[in-house]
Parts: sequence; C-alpha cells; structure tokens
Amino acid sequence: MDKPVDKPVEKPTDRVEFETMLLSRHSHLHAPRTRVGAGGLDRSAYVLLTRIRMHGPMSIGQLTDAFGLDASTLNRQTAAMLRAGVVERIPDPDGGIARKFRITEEGERRLEADRSFNVGGLERIMEHWSPEDVTVFAGFLERFNRDIERLEGRPWPRS
Repeated sequence: MDKPVDKPVEKPTDRVEFETMLLSRHSHLHAPRTRVGAGGLDRSAYVLLTRIRMHGPMSIGQLTDAFGLDASTLNRQTAAMLRAGVVERIPDPDGGIARKFRITEEGERRLEADRSFNVGGLERIMEHWSPEDVTVFAGFLERFNRDIERLEGRPWPRS
C-alpha cells in the first residue's frame, strides 16, 4: 500500500490556481465553443466581436494593441470572420488610412445568440445561488480581470 504523501501547507493562491484550472475544464457548460457546430462563434470571434461591439470599428493595429496578439494571428482570425459574414471591412470613419472591421447584422445576431446561450448556462449553474452571491462573485471576477489587465497594460473597455 502506498504511503500518503504529506502536502505542503496550501496558500490561498494554490486554491485559486486549482479552481481556475477546473473552471477552464468546465467551460463547456457555458462557453461559446459548445455552439460552434450549431452556428455558434468560435472563442476568438466571440471575444473580438464583443470588443468591436463595445469600441466600434477597429483596425488590425488597434486589435493588436487591444489584445497583445501579432498582426498575422489577427489577420487569420478576421479573415475567418469576414468569410463567416460576421464583420465587414470599412474605410476608417475618422478618415485614417487603415480600413476597419465593423460588426455586421449577422455578427450582432450570432453574438447575441451565443451570449444568451452563455448566460443561460451560467444561470443553470448558479440557479441555487442568491442574487447577492452572484453579485459578489461577479465583483470578484471583475476585480481579478482588472488586475490581470493592469499587469498586461491592456484595460478592457467596460461600459
């Protein structure tokens, strides 16, 4: 019989690491990629469309700055989004040289469908939580994300 291994004293951040690992594993319960086969958006399109919806039309350069991704990655992702009809290229409304990506009606429709799917999944998961607990949890998640954004130097535009 194997002898039990003594665990070192667990720090609170050890628990956070473990729980965020599990959270990423359970994302199939509410994440957009679960709908990809059913007309849903892939994760990158979901995030990019959300940012464009909040910020307005954006160029590859602006998306690079916003996400810290290289231009070739964003070119590949936006090309797929163009083919899917969820964005369109437009001249810069402010008169700049670079063309910008704007969300289309189809993009709005699909983004809203995926968002509703995600919210529904979260509501099923937290159906036994009090509204106050959901609010407190959302506040901690926002704080966690804001601190990540601060360290990366890339704040997400919040409404």
